[in-house]
Amino acid sequence: MNCRYLHRQQAASFFLSSFVHRQQRAMAPRRYSPSSSAAVQSDTAAGAAPPARHYGEPHKFDPSFRGPVRRRRCTDSLCCLIFIIVIFSYMALGIVARLHGDPRKVLHPTDSYGQFCGQKGTSNEKKPLLFYFNILKCANPAILINLQCPTTQMCLSKCPDRFATYTEMQLQHKLSKSYWEYYRQFCKPGFNNPDKPVSQVLRDEDCPSMIVPSRPFLQRCLPNFVTLNGTVTVANRTSFKDALDMAHSVTELQHAAKGIAGLVDTRDLGMKIVEDYAKSWPWIFIGLLISLAVSLLFILLLRFTAGALLWATIITVILLLAYGMWYCSMVLSQLRHTAGSEVAIVEVGLHTDLHVYLQLTQTWIILLVSLGLAEASILLMLIFLRRRVRVAIALLREASKAIGCIMSTLFFPFITFLLVTVCISYWAITAVYLASSGEAVYKVMSPDVSCHYANSTCNPETFNRSNISQSALCQASQCLFAFYGGETSYHRHLFLLQLYNLLIFLWLLNFSLALEQCTLAGTFASYYWARRKPQDIPSCPLFSSFSRTIRYHTGTLAFGALILSVAQLVRIVLEYLENKLRGIDNSLSRFIMHCLKCCFWCLEKVIRYMNRNAYIMVAIYGKNFCSSAREAFFLLMRNVVRVAVLDRVTDFLLFLGKVLIAGGVGVVSFFFFTRKIPIIQEEEPNLNYYWVPLLTVVMGAYLIAHGFFSVYAMCVDTLFLCFCDDLERHDGSSGKPFLMSPELHRILGKSSQ
Repeated sequence: MNCRYLHRQQAASFFLSSFVHRQQRAMAPRRYSPSSSAAVQSDTAAGAAPPARHYGEPHKFDPSFRGPVRRRRCTDSLCCLIFIIVIFSYMALGIVARLHGDPRKVLHPTDSYGQFCGQKGTSNEKKPLLFYFNILKCANPAILINLQCPTTQMCLSKCPDRFATYTEMQLQHKLSKSYWEYYRQFCKPGFNNPDKPVSQVLRDEDCPSMIVPSRPFLQRCLPNFVTLNGTVTVANRTSFKDALDMAHSVTELQHAAKGIAGLVDTRDLGMKIVEDYAKSWPWIFIGLLISLAVSLLFILLLRFTAGALLWATIITVILLLAYGMWYCSMVLSQLRHTAGSEVAIVEVGLHTDLHVYLQLTQTWIILLVSLGLAEASILLMLIFLRRRVRVAIALLREASKAIGCIMSTLFFPFITFLLVTVCISYWAITAVYLASSGEAVYKVMSPDVSCHYANSTCNPETFNRSNISQSALCQASQCLFAFYGGETSYHRHLFLLQLYNLLIFLWLLNFSLALEQCTLAGTFASYYWARRKPQDIPSCPLFSSFSRTIRYHTGTLAFGALILSVAQLVRIVLEYLENKLRGIDNSLSRFIMHCLKCCFWCLEKVIRYMNRNAYIMVAIYGKNFCSSAREAFFLLMRNVVRVAVLDRVTDFLLFLGKVLIAGGVGVVSFFFFTRKIPIIQEEEPNLNYYWVPLLTVVMGAYLIAHGFFSVYAMCVDTLFLCFCDDLERHDGSSGKPFLMSPELHRILGKSSQ
């Protein structure tokens, strides 16, 4: 009994003395000691919370670990198999769509018989223009519902150049047959009975009731309006009569023409944009080359003068924003004395001429507020997050060293660009062929809204003998071409096929981006875990990482890309539903729709962030997607304070660099395309819209800069996760030395003093 008590006393004294000794050693001033306790103490001094058990066990020391694991096995093989099958099915969908579709149905006007105007090898080869028998019917609301003017439409070789009615033609025909020869070219093919009663001609629509002087507009014959002394006229007339001697005004023609123009304005805009691209593409190409050169120069300068260049970028952006605010204030002070400048942007509507908006006070107020908010955000960041800015700059400096050792990583985004271009092109072509699939579908077009057969399918060959044409409410109805479609299972499910086309496009697009992220992560991980840099870096690290990723982890990348693609597809469907429900005045539905959009937007951001870190762990350890995502999440949570220190400051600094490059190239392009550079003014092209090449150059410059800077962003994220892993595996002793550089060890709160 006494022996047991004595042993307990001795054990208690031993544990108490050990505890006191550890406390005295921890509290005493000391130099850096390469031990695990020193690492824990410096972690606490840096503000890092001790790892919690529910965030997994920290990585243990492994003397054989030398970076990305070389002995691997295929991960997520089932998803890889599904991905390959889906790719082949996507190719089959493209082939089927190409067999059934015809892009000419989208690009060219079609007459009432479903035939293209001006197409080679057809009866309309020499008839490129579309003519409306009774253009006044095009002002009917049905044109907005059915996207089709409810009157007979024919292909012609030229538009009419005079006023005439069918009644006048019959009277003149008795004197000279030339009047009928001119008028019959606007009638249905094969009709040659000028003595047929007017009422029957108009009932069967054998010929137009009247013709008016017209001009070609987007391959359509529209009235040739001329404004004289503020009055709109057609051939110096303000009124005219039809075959039934009913008076009409030019205003009616104008409303009808607007109905047609509303359907083809978008195409007109597209044709002008294509024309501008045809004139300015050499200058756009030069602008993109300049953007490429500036981005490369910025990257090289960042390699040697990262701190000075980033601070100069921040200061330059602040000064440019301040200048923009001052300029907006000056313009606002001038517009206060200009009549009409107080009109709201909503009242002006959509215009392709940007100068219209620059004459409005509201435009400059919005610009002033936006620039002010951006300026305030940057200044507040510099004031309250200046330490994080310094840490981010130092981390970018470390990333510059890694990229300097493996310069080939800067050119990998070109491979991603090619893959993305192929994906976008294939999706667009398949979508056009799907949209133009099917045969001609004819529908009942009636100017009388009480006709209950309106918008129902019909057969033009038997329509005149059907019950529809003999109905009292549908006597003026016609069976006209509506669109291309069909009644087969393929045509009934075209909408689902379009959704499938969109989903696979998003999947392939996200897979291409995931391939770049995982390849770069494996490359920079090889750099970090090399004990002697650059001697111990494997040869061809980029190619080795790419081959490992393709060989072992195609299924893993496809799995992560599919999760992200589904979230993006749901967001697109919600946007589509919101546009469909926009006219419904229901506050509850709008609230629910906005909540769903917000939730899925946040979900997409979270998935994108977790995928990025999961791909880094896949590149290092070679595990499947779920295991890698779990390890990445736990590793980040065990270093949550350091994650908060980095946060998005590095991304923000890189964003400022992209904005500076795109903005600088954009300013030069603006002065060039608006003919404000006297030296080369004669070389500048004449454009319909100068903003077409300008926006192309600005967006292209931003994407080029983003391609280079995405390498930096991936390098920073990879180095950070490797840094956190390094801290858990090693303690800085001679047996377990850190693989991080002393500067990286210092900037993230690990003092080596």
